[in-house]
Amino acid sequence: MSKLRVGVLFGGRSGEHEVSLRSARSVVAAFDRARYEVTLLAIDKQGRWLTGQDAAGLLAPPSEASTAASDTLALHAGALRSLIPQAESLRSLDVIFPVLHGPLGEDGTVQGLLELADLPYVGCGVAASAVGMDKAICKAVFAAHGLPQAPWLALKRQRWQDAPAATLDAIEAQLPYPLFVKPANLGSSVGISKAADRASLRQALDQAARYDRKLVVEQGIDAREIEVSVLGNDQPAASLPGEVIPSREFYDYAAKYIDDDSRLLIPAPLTAEQTAKVQRLAVAAFLAIDGAGLARVDFLLDRQSGQLYLNEVNTLPGFTSISMYPKLWAASGLPFESLVDRLVELALERHQDKSRNETSFS
Repeated sequence: MSKLRVGVLFGGRSGEHEVSLRSARSVVAAFDRARYEVTLLAIDKQGRWLTGQDAAGLLAPPSEASTAASDTLALHAGALRSLIPQAESLRSLDVIFPVLHGPLGEDGTVQGLLELADLPYVGCGVAASAVGMDKAICKAVFAAHGLPQAPWLALKRQRWQDAPAATLDAIEAQLPYPLFVKPANLGSSVGISKAADRASLRQALDQAARYDRKLVVEQGIDAREIEVSVLGNDQPAASLPGEVIPSREFYDYAAKYIDDDSRLLIPAPLTAEQTAKVQRLAVAAFLAIDGAGLARVDFLLDRQSGQLYLNEVNTLPGFTSISMYPKLWAASGLPFESLVDRLVELALERHQDKSRNETSFS
């Protein structure tokens, strides 16, 4: 039987480039070479597309100085190169596995390119990817579907820079401290800050404005952070929930990828009723954006009231060896290698279903 030709696409021009490299090392290592022929497709920080040894070079493990923080599934560049055929066109591949995080990769742009090329690809389509990436639009969609969320507002960077005092007044009039300020179109907690007063809110808005033209401000809640992995197309399933115990005040970039002290509790210590509710809401959020393939859905569980709030949907969550998405499925009975297989199957199924669409009218 011929091998399935899969292209693993990674890197990208976003602030999550390094996270993408870590994810790609794990995904590449998970493919059974008896069943798959793997081709590496990389996008460097300048937006150049690389294949073959040039792409493999980006996946070379970090220097010895940072070995402690490196992915345990990282492959040596020499081993990677031995697995990679010479550069091929996209058309020669059977399916693309994007392992891109953030803008220009997770936001529907690459998905649109793959749609134009009529190539099956893992994960959400153009619309779901774009909505999931933009926190402001995603929250509006969740609100339209009646899904519970903490109070929030969105504003443009230009408004903040043109009228900072009036903007601060408007935010303080609508939301009480503490507040979380985020770039609308980034993940991995890049650019996110917690503000306890007007001075720190000013700093947080400046920080978020470095990364995006649209900013989101959310009311801070004394909450537990609960995450659920979703897998499927039209009939998605939810994993066991997990809980994040951050090493810092909140689960920022350093707590996710640098510190060794953050903990993941899998399964999350929830009642049977809470588990069922968070799984139901995770699937509802996935369907609300017309998700496909995979997503990680994040929640806040108020420590005082027990109220569950939907926080966000990540349509291409981290795939490192320590990432919550694969860990939750492993705990639910689907190990990493089988998860990768299933994602490829779902990509092919979705592409086949779309091929049934008629493209002419008579």
